[in-house]
Amino acid sequence: MPRQPRRRKDRMPDRSAVATVGWCVTLGRRSFVLGAALTIAASICAAAVAADLSADEVRALLASHAGAAAPDLSNRNLAGLDLSGVDFKGANLTGANLKKANLAGADLSNAVIDLAILRGANLRGAKLRNAKAFSTILADADLTGADLSGAKLICNLENAKLTGAKLAGIAAGADMRNQSMGLMRLSLYNADLTNADLAGADLSWAMLEFAEFDNADLKGANLMLAQAGGADFSGADLTGANFTNADIQSARFTGAKGIDAIVGLDSTLHRKSAWFD
Repeated sequence: MPRQPRRRKDRMPDRSAVATVGWCVTLGRRSFVLGAALTIAASICAAAVAADLSADEVRALLASHAGAAAPDLSNRNLAGLDLSGVDFKGANLTGANLKKANLAGADLSNAVIDLAILRGANLRGAKLRNAKAFSTILADADLTGADLSGAKLICNLENAKLTGAKLAGIAAGADMRNQSMGLMRLSLYNADLTNADLAGADLSWAMLEFAEFDNADLKGANLMLAQAGGADFSGADLTGANFTNADIQSARFTGAKGIDAIVGLDSTLHRKSAWFD
């Protein structure tokens, strides 16, 4: 069977939805929950305002912090700041605006970044181990080589670069008991996860359309009910991965390892259109 040409972003369908709050317009793909977008609309408006603190002031605030309470930078506008290498361990960054900030090598382990905006941020080599990111916008962010092991990720990572990132054991499955505002789930639409470590990751119900998982480690990962149409799993290790009722329309599995050990492959949707060796 000939290899299907890879679909590029410039030929992808328009999936944008627009929500207006006052004079601020928020753009997001339909795969990201409208309810979440409306919840953080007030924070998005802050993008047009100058940063609340300088990078030096942020460093000084964190360095001087004392006591058991977590450093509090919630709802701060820190957009565009150079915060590379900063120690944010355990910090409260709920609702913070870090759009296009430089966080390369920063340590956000155990930090709370719920409702925060990190669109286009540089997080290369950053540590986000066990971080909590609920309704966080990380679209277009660069997380090359970042460590997100054990993080809770119910967020927007569309078009993000996660090449070589560590996502082993992440909790990114949708909680179907709490969906009053629509389906709150992880979106990795068109994200690049080449060579990423996703062993044991919970990706159930996740939006994975057109994501690149080339040579990624997905051993024992949970992809139940995930939408993986057009995703590329070429060369990936899928031993013990659970694809029960996942949609794999036109997905690629060329050279993937452990195909025979995939759980629930026979129950997948549109399997006949998927590309196997």
